Amino acid sequence: MSAVQRQKIKPTWLGKSLAGGLLGLALAFVLVAFFAWYGPGGIDARDKVQFNMWMIPLIWLTIFSFTYLFKSAKQAWLTLGGLNITLYSLFLMLGHGL
Repeated sequence: MSAVQRQKIKPTWLGKSLAGGLLGLALAFVLVAFFAWYGPGGIDARDKVQFNMWMIPLIWLTIFSFTYLFKSAKQAWLTLGGLNITLYSLFLMLGHGL
């Protein structure tokens, strides 16, 4: 078996879709939360709420679409889950409750 065949992307679309849908959305939420709190003007900036609301689906669908590039569903779940745990932990350590 050649190296190309061993690294083939597996067509596990259900597992990857669930990972992208659930963990991708959670990841989009925490990324927008960081921008909301630490972006220009802080949390009280004028019209920032509307901008943040519209950024969530853009980030989520970008993550969702790239989820299919993982080699397997397990890798997608582990990578996105690890990113979620790391970013939510950082967000909570910086003193902002969810």
